[in-house]
Amino acid sequence: MQKDFHFYEPTQGHGLRHDPISSIVGPRVIGWIGTKSKEGVLNLAPYSFCNVFNYRPPVIAFSSVGYKDSVRNAIETGVFTWNLATRDLAEPMNMTSLEQDVREFEVAGLTPVDSRLIDAPRVGESHASLECKVTTHFQLKDSEGKDLNTWMVLGEVVGVHVSPNSIVDGIYRTAIPRPILRGGGPGDYFEITDLALFDMPRPKS
Repeated sequence: MQKDFHFYEPTQGHGLRHDPISSIVGPRVIGWIGTKSKEGVLNLAPYSFCNVFNYRPPVIAFSSVGYKDSVRNAIETGVFTWNLATRDLAEPMNMTSLEQDVREFEVAGLTPVDSRLIDAPRVGESHASLECKVTTHFQLKDSEGKDLNTWMVLGEVVGVHVSPNSIVDGIYRTAIPRPILRGGGPGDYFEITDLALFDMPRPKS
């Protein structure tokens, strides 16, 4: 058992070239969030603090450091889409992370498509998209109860769009669309392929 671990307290600094937390807890699913403002302005932005937290009904959550357009739009309109980020869409996805006041769909050369059940745009080029209705949202706090400049939004998935090319024998195959995940560092990403797949069923009680 290894004993000489590098230990640090986050409040005191990590002592490394880059904060390792986002590398340790990762790679992380990218929440490519599509929203529309009350005024009808479309917005698209990637968030690597994102995951699914319930099966039935499925619940997706994403959090944003700063009260950004995606959070405000989702809270004010009550809806958002989650769009799958894949290797072929990596560069356009990265373009939508610009923090300037731009029209992300146009800048990234992407096609906004109307959802079926909610009033929020999905990415037409994405291999899978989820239509979500906001269930709850809140501002994060630290261990002393102080508010952080980070907001979390949770939404129930009410509609699912999946490319038939990703379905084989009735099973959605995760690696076929080549999804990408966010690693640590200033720009680390990982691509999911079948080469990394291994099967391990749960033990029977």
